[in-house]
Amino acid sequence: MFEKMDKDFILHSYGRNYVNFTKGKSATIWDSNENEYIDFTSGIGVVSVGHANEKVSSAICDQAQKILHISNLFMIEPQAKLAKSLVEKSGFDMRCFFANSGAEANEGAIKIARKYGEVDGEVKRYKVITLKHSFHGRTISTLKATGQESMHNYFGPFPDGFVYADDIDHIKSLIDDHTVCVMLELIQGEGGVEPQDLQKVQELAKLLKSKDILLAVDEVQTGIYRTGEVFAANLYDIEPDIITVAKGLGNGVPIGVVMTKLKDIFSPGDHGSTFGGGYLVTRAAYEVLEILEDYKTSGKLDEMMLYFESKLQNLCQDYPNIIEKEVGLGLMRGLRIKSATLLTSLINNAFEQKVLLLKAGRNTLRFLPPLTITKEEVDEGFIRVKKAFEMTKA
Repeated sequence: MFEKMDKDFILHSYGRNYVNFTKGKSATIWDSNENEYIDFTSGIGVVSVGHANEKVSSAICDQAQKILHISNLFMIEPQAKLAKSLVEKSGFDMRCFFANSGAEANEGAIKIARKYGEVDGEVKRYKVITLKHSFHGRTISTLKATGQESMHNYFGPFPDGFVYADDIDHIKSLIDDHTVCVMLELIQGEGGVEPQDLQKVQELAKLLKSKDILLAVDEVQTGIYRTGEVFAANLYDIEPDIITVAKGLGNGVPIGVVMTKLKDIFSPGDHGSTFGGGYLVTRAAYEVLEILEDYKTSGKLDEMMLYFESKLQNLCQDYPNIIEKEVGLGLMRGLRIKSATLLTSLINNAFEQKVLLLKAGRNTLRFLPPLTITKEEVDEGFIRVKKAFEMTKA
């Protein structure tokens, strides 16, 4: 019944799998037939503290019984508390703007950069350099910022001013008098779970600072302890001018954040969002941050990251005819598979074994488990993943 309803009334913009999940706990979820699955996707890096987390659920229920919406024309207490927590935990001297998604956060970053280029200097600076294979969102501007030509079909004309570098080394040669910002994912998610070279990123950050060009780091997928620190920028030991956040911050409630060192860049009316930073989402996100800070401080996060990595290394050793190499950092991991056909078979076979996996660019099998996944769930998940590999013919 629901499958037909979905097909009849929902735009077909997703390659749906018509399983109907009805409940979850930690990294385990159940469908409407009570079949149990291990979730190694966390809703594409969203459910960072696990399905049906009791503390987050309690915070949501408590807030829903008090007040849900008033508008950003008034102060919103949990929004202020969340902003303070994000800034203090990041270690960066910034202010926050709240939106509803990663794409909206990146739109905000682009607007910050464009206003900075308009205000300072005689020549208007507006160009934003991004990397090929990058992914920054699906709005018209963030889609154009995405360095994947195949995603640009049908949706032009696009805003001008986006330039694509082949890699970090190529960026310097693309800088001109109109360049105002470089936007980077320190680990490309949709582009294949591909980490950037630490030394090259640090050298780039110094170069941009010397030229008064902004560095915006897209942490929509890497942020909120996904790589082991609050932000991947902390891991890379750089200080961006702009950071964008979403996904794992809300554990399922829709939230996006732009954080910037340019504290006074916006004046009232320059930017806004009806729903951004409302009571419900900021109360939930504050709870997520508190949970993950405790988890990190206890050493359990680092322990789980090493444990999960060891499981991936075992797969590499056992299936060299299928796997080229392991990629990624923290609990944002991938296995580079030797062909797209093998990758599709692996994901389908894994689903048959009731473990959820993702694909990413460059023939990558992507793993984004909840950060608080248990060892028992990891063990059971990899038993099923191994069965999927056994079913896959190289």
